[in-house]
Amino acid sequence: MDLRQLRYFIAVAETRNFHRAAERMNVSQPPITVAIRRLESELGQTLFLREPRGVTLTPAGQAALPYAREAIIAADQLKGVVRDGASGLRGRLRLGIIGSATHDLLPRVVPNFCKAFPNVQLELEEMTSVDIVQALGNQLIDVGFIRLPVIDTASVQINIIERDELVIVLPATDPLAGRKRMALAQLADRPFVLFNAISILNAITHIACQRAGFSPHIQQHATQVHTVLSLVEAGLGVALIPGRSARFISDRLRIIRLSEPIPIELGIAFPPDASPLARNFVTTALQVCDSQMQSHTAD
Repeated sequence: MDLRQLRYFIAVAETRNFHRAAERMNVSQPPITVAIRRLESELGQTLFLREPRGVTLTPAGQAALPYAREAIIAADQLKGVVRDGASGLRGRLRLGIIGSATHDLLPRVVPNFCKAFPNVQLELEEMTSVDIVQALGNQLIDVGFIRLPVIDTASVQINIIERDELVIVLPATDPLAGRKRMALAQLADRPFVLFNAISILNAITHIACQRAGFSPHIQQHATQVHTVLSLVEAGLGVALIPGRSARFISDRLRIIRLSEPIPIELGIAFPPDASPLARNFVTTALQVCDSQMQSHTAD
């Protein structure tokens, strides 16, 4: 049994005539006659009563017709699904994200992607930048947002998606809260709330403090930006956070820019042989971030 036989069966059932069915299917009549006989032989039942003025469905044929139609619809849908999958319009996308991306970058990119590709299922997993690169190399995820720089990125392709700088966050009641800019060295005697030791931001903060002439006194570690902000608000220390996260602080906190800026970058990483689905996500993310960056520049 094949789809061609089912299509011929449906055509004969609807036209009630082999000749008209052949005209509808744009074939000669003999192939349809042969196909229906073979189908009846395979099913072990007569599907049509042959009469001088045409044909009518037998009880077996009447029972088979709706299922034949469903089979053709399902086959057509399968073709569409396969076509969409091959072009990246449908499927499952595994996305690795770092904690600092969940606060700002993710809410900007994901809604735009889901709107453009509603038939794609997103699976998100929070990971470190190093773990994301390794997971991409092992084909455990498809795309990842990472904090740069990352060592050993030979197995992935990386596009810079966002440029930012670290800023100081401290309680609004702090004596330094009224300043617009200050040197990092002025915080040498303050306790710090740092991102977890495995975070790239942790390493960047340590290097920046060492260049400023001191080692930070670490009071607490946290993974998420909002957790860092909460700990600072609770008076447990000061922190360095990405400047883009400043928009989410409460009125009980203050942001101060550094007199000597510390640049940071976010990248979107993917395998060189990334699927069309993964490349669609990368393209969407780059377009969203680029357009918003241009908007901020214009403002």
